[in-house]
Amino acid sequence: MAGYILALDQGTTSSRAIVFDAAAGVRAVAQKELIQRYPRPGWVEQDPREIWSSQVSVAAEALSRAGVSAHDIVAIGIANQRETTIVWNRRTGEPVCDAIVWQDRRTAPFCERLKRQGLEPLFESRTGLVIDPYFSGSKVRWILDQVSGAREAAERGELAFGTVDSWLVWKLSGGKRHVTDASNASRTLMFNIHAGVWDDKLLGILGVPRSMLPEVVPSSGEVALTDPDLYSARIPITGIAGDQQAALFGQCCHLPGMAKNTYGTGCFLLMNTGDVPSHSKSRLLATVAWKIGDRTEFADEGSIFIGGAVVQWLRDGLGLIRSAEEVERLAASVPDSGGVHFVPAFTGLGAPYWDPNARGVICGLTRGSTGGHLARAALESMAFQTADVLRAMQADAGIAVAELRVDGGAARNNLLMQFQADLLGVRVVRPRNTETTALGAAFLAGLAVGYWSDRDQLASLWAEERQFEPRMSRDKAGERYAGWRDAVARARSQ
Repeated sequence: MAGYILALDQGTTSSRAIVFDAAAGVRAVAQKELIQRYPRPGWVEQDPREIWSSQVSVAAEALSRAGVSAHDIVAIGIANQRETTIVWNRRTGEPVCDAIVWQDRRTAPFCERLKRQGLEPLFESRTGLVIDPYFSGSKVRWILDQVSGAREAAERGELAFGTVDSWLVWKLSGGKRHVTDASNASRTLMFNIHAGVWDDKLLGILGVPRSMLPEVVPSSGEVALTDPDLYSARIPITGIAGDQQAALFGQCCHLPGMAKNTYGTGCFLLMNTGDVPSHSKSRLLATVAWKIGDRTEFADEGSIFIGGAVVQWLRDGLGLIRSAEEVERLAASVPDSGGVHFVPAFTGLGAPYWDPNARGVICGLTRGSTGGHLARAALESMAFQTADVLRAMQADAGIAVAELRVDGGAARNNLLMQFQADLLGVRVVRPRNTETTALGAAFLAGLAVGYWSDRDQLASLWAEERQFEPRMSRDKAGERYAGWRDAVARARSQ
């Protein structure tokens, strides 16, 4: 099929747009960073208007750089930061407040109250999730309770809730479509992943009116057309997935037991579990991977809140580096971390701990510790947290993972990838195209319109760039991991 696929990759720290051709090659990329606000400790907010304006502008820029027009775009796929919560007025299209970002912890007291009431088993059995401020449901309740007039307006049916995918489709369609796909719905604490519907009992507990919720649609299939005033064309939107599920699809992890880890703002390790959600004994999450046609497939997930964001903190918080790219050189200036461990629990700890009260810790410092040791410990924190999750995942599934496919910005860091292989004792594989989040959205969109024929064709387009084989002895890896677990215990005792 002639033409191109436009992928909108709306992430936590930036909005990106990528134009893909039929060989899954990148024809053009445009990106714009987003402002995050931290009005109080543990609070993280973004302006929904900036999310929209940045995304629509980079889409136009990508088309221009590719030398194509909107009429050359066969379909649009969307991948988005998940759980980030936006509530807006259906009539005006204006948000009632800033978006509450997935990292935000303001609803921790409410979540603890639900746990004390013994409700976590109910939520887990229906949604596959633990009760945690990470997910959207408690964020919606907070907005309804704290924004003046919001609950009354919601009860009158005047307000719409959506994760970022819903917000973008609403704006792209000129307010004609209020939808989300099954993968994003499964991250809200309000969606029954077994029945594939919004759960009225959970909505009642959370105090969220059903009228606010979007229609749940497949991850691959036409759900909307763009407003012609945007790009002078009505382009079908045919792919939607939460960013981590999109990356799993973009890595062509189509079979049960295949796993990928994305090293982005956070780190997210997902393993395909097929058409049945698993029940974790290690407090991992069962999540919808994607829904294509009538078939829903699932994944086990371990969510790590602070991944690449620790490098941003070294840059913006400490001024230790001037750009994120400098961290590998600084970390490589020392042979190891010199006994320094860095637990970046800036917003608590995610899987497998789910401890919202944990706080960041740097331990093992001596007079001989340098900026290089701190940079290396920061990088290693991503690998250690990944090891926590993969160990739990393998124990739950009873599957020994043979290789870990990796993507995201920090996956380009060779020092980190080698340490990850050493720590896990498994092969780490980096694809030629590390834009797997956007690629997954493109693949889902392209399948829906016949741009690509089937998953076998998609798998043929995936190509390996480099493998990292374990070099460290298992005894040494075990010693390093034991040091990490001690540091985590210190972070959790704060």
